[in-house]
Amino acid sequence: MSVARSSAGLHARRVPASDLGLSISDISPAAVSIVQTLQGRGFQAEMVGGCVRDLLLGWSPKDFDVVTDATPEQIKKLFRRARVIGRRFQLVHVRIGRDVIEVSTYRGSDTARPEQRRGRAKKKILPNNVFGRRDEDVLRRDFTINALYYDPVEEVVTDYVGGLGHIQERRLELIGDSRQRFSEDPVRMLRAVRFKAKLDLRLDAKMEELLPRMAGALTTVSPPRLFEEIIKVLHNGHGAVGFQALDRYGLLQSLFPSATQHFSEQDLNKKNGLIPCALRNTDQRLADRKPVISPFLFSVLLWRQVQQYSRMKSGGNHAIFETLHQSADRVLQELHPTVRIPRRISAVMIEIWELQIRLEQRRPRTIKRLLSHRRFRAAYDFLLLRAGAGEVSDSLADWWTEIQEMPPADVQRMIQELGKSGSQRKISGQKKRKRT
Repeated sequence: MSVARSSAGLHARRVPASDLGLSISDISPAAVSIVQTLQGRGFQAEMVGGCVRDLLLGWSPKDFDVVTDATPEQIKKLFRRARVIGRRFQLVHVRIGRDVIEVSTYRGSDTARPEQRRGRAKKKILPNNVFGRRDEDVLRRDFTINALYYDPVEEVVTDYVGGLGHIQERRLELIGDSRQRFSEDPVRMLRAVRFKAKLDLRLDAKMEELLPRMAGALTTVSPPRLFEEIIKVLHNGHGAVGFQALDRYGLLQSLFPSATQHFSEQDLNKKNGLIPCALRNTDQRLADRKPVISPFLFSVLLWRQVQQYSRMKSGGNHAIFETLHQSADRVLQELHPTVRIPRRISAVMIEIWELQIRLEQRRPRTIKRLLSHRRFRAAYDFLLLRAGAGEVSDSLADWWTEIQEMPPADVQRMIQELGKSGSQRKISGQKKRKRT
């Protein structure tokens, strides 16, 4: 290990990769090839961020990111299949074989002009392509554990901010003043929660204190960006723990100000509540490498509010669905200033909610149509969660489970029996009305 002082006054701790249990064989060959090409042309280049962090924590990185002192245009000229992307900060996607590696340029000091600060306050996305040196770039990163630089050619890890020690302690700490870093970008609060849940880390005391106090700053973030960040917190395989942390630190109330006012014990009970059960099921599906869809999760989060707005007015079947759609529109509009759910997502959510009514009604002539509906599986899973929370009867959920497992002849028999029981209920109701 060696320690050197950078031109920015930081002490760079250089540790042999082998001392940390790292090997070039753990790195994507495509990423290594890019680093070698850049270094071969006289540029500085190495791995950075989550891939280094995950390797040190014993995880298999999902992505490998490369950082260099070459500019985006210089990077593009070196690789045949390269594309410059990004509005706020330009970077390059380099494709090698089937792999796409993100290559960024070291960022310099954030000398935001007054118009940039005004743009941030108005939730605008403004360019911020300020390039610099590695010892400047490290100060632009959010957490110490994400600011480790791994050179797979020289096989050395460079640490400016104590990230190696924090990984050993499994502690999450911001680089610089915590209040200032959260103010610069409030999304860092959501990233803190995500890393805490996903990597089983503990937050430093200052962060624990600031999160509830600064949760309101999330309202300054663009609603589409908050939607994407919520997905990252809840769809990473540790969503149940992530949701608890969002609630604990007051972030949930800032993200869903109206919906949280409508949550009940049926929604939040840790054992059988709708939301914890949905998140645990989602975590398990991800662990089993099964597909998950974001509309399902958001339909669960907003269901109680939609249900309470609807009140399921009497006045015929048409009125029920009309009321549901009106309530759904109202809920989504109330959420719009904070979290903007894309129309392609909200359309599926409304289908899932509408199917809850149809699954409860069990009208004989619609059963086969429902079973073949493209959203049936999601709606059925939702119904099971509602049954577990005590919102609908277990017998209803069991009936829908059973009919899916039956051969065609038995399916028809179940539908006919359903029709008979419905007729008997009508006759019984008519007799009662005559006696009155």
